Amino acid sequence: MNLYDKWTNMVTEFVKTKGEIAFWNEYKNVELKIYKNILGSKEFSFKSTIKDLSFKYEISEDFIVGFIDGINESLQTQIDIENISETDELNFDIDVEKLYFNMLDAKADYLYTLPEWKNILSSDKIKDITSNWRSSKIVVNTVKIGRNELCTCGSGKKYKKCCGK
Repeated sequence: MNLYDKWTNMVTEFVKTKGEIAFWNEYKNVELKIYKNILGSKEFSFKSTIKDLSFKYEISEDFIVGFIDGINESLQTQIDIENISETDELNFDIDVEKLYFNMLDAKADYLYTLPEWKNILSSDKIKDITSNWRSSKIVVNTVKIGRNELCTCGSGKKYKKCCGK
């Protein structure tokens, strides 16, 4: 069984035995511990193994795999998480702006509101990233449906008599 499968199985068992809220509280503490260190030290490019990260942060290897899964989209080069071992040297080259955007996207307010961000990104940059994130969530329908056209839902009725009411 690969480490990623071990991580997902551990999450399933944790939730079954202790509940979903307990899992997210535990995972939140893991993320806070690691991100406070990374953001505080401004160490955005480093190499490490899962075993070393587990020892450094005093966190189980399973939760370290979960952390890697969470940060993976914010890395310059993503890690093939399904094919790693505890002793593989992994390259963490973090795109800080992408990380902040992804934290907004995950609604992880406990992470994107950390005071350490003020020493990394300017307030204008934070506003810009937040604005870009908000605009990425807005759906704009560029095709205007005429009231006498057939409805797009496929009912066969005119739009004005169906979904256009």
